[in-house]
Amino acid sequence: MSDLVYHVDGDLVPAGEATVSVEDRGFLYGDAAFETLRAYGGTVFAWDAHRERLLRTCETLGMPDAVPADLRERVRETLRANDLEEAYVRVSVTRGRQPGKLTPAPEVDPTAVVIVTPLPRGGLDGESVWDDPATVETVETRRVPSTAIPAGAKTHNYLNGILARLELDPGAEEALLLDISGAVAEGATSNLFFVDDGTLKTPAADGDLLPGVTRSVVLEIADGEPFPVEEGRYDPGDVRRADEAFLTNTTWEVRPVGSVDGRDLETGPITRLLARLFEERVEETHYG
Repeated sequence: MSDLVYHVDGDLVPAGEATVSVEDRGFLYGDAAFETLRAYGGTVFAWDAHRERLLRTCETLGMPDAVPADLRERVRETLRANDLEEAYVRVSVTRGRQPGKLTPAPEVDPTAVVIVTPLPRGGLDGESVWDDPATVETVETRRVPSTAIPAGAKTHNYLNGILARLELDPGAEEALLLDISGAVAEGATSNLFFVDDGTLKTPAADGDLLPGVTRSVVLEIADGEPFPVEEGRYDPGDVRRADEAFLTNTTWEVRPVGSVDGRDLETGPITRLLARLFEERVEETHYG
């Protein structure tokens, strides 16, 4: 880790020296936006979608001009400085240093940070970042409703997901959160898909969940296949009775679910198909 270089407020800095102020509102209050991205072959997957969501989050937080205009170039510089083509990339934009009170000042001097971590190659000749299908457990912690914190805002405040993960039994890897009415919402850091009698189903984006970029890509890919696709409202029992299920996020891509609440699931044909088609999309976009 000490050999890595990060991008902090416009400068490349050794990871061991990369810091932000203890008076930064991202540290004090979680008053910040971020995106997790993945670089394949030296370029970022679905950059435009990630950037648009980062902009929307900053607008929600009342700092619409906080995202640096040259953010993409900062990401490129960070990858080059670390001699990385395959990487996890996280970009963060905080409201900056404004000590003293909860109400933010109207003037914003944002802090922008880019950090990277090596990952294996993706695509058809790639290697998964996970070893086995995920073990998933439904937790008591409920997904914070959008009426409290907008679900579409990807902020530094991840306490909801942390509390959910703390409930997991040893060996379990992902927490399945329900909304306050008891319907399935999302994983702590993932979106859920499952297959019921040949129909691919996923919780609807107008619910209390963060619609992931990978989720959107998978839905786009699935739309071109012959099986039906449904976005709706589902109970935990619907997922437990599923024929197959998988999770999506930027680093996991399409990850099969091996069990839900102790019930084993097979990696079924739709999961395998969509995982392969996603790998083909990555291969064509970044290695072709």
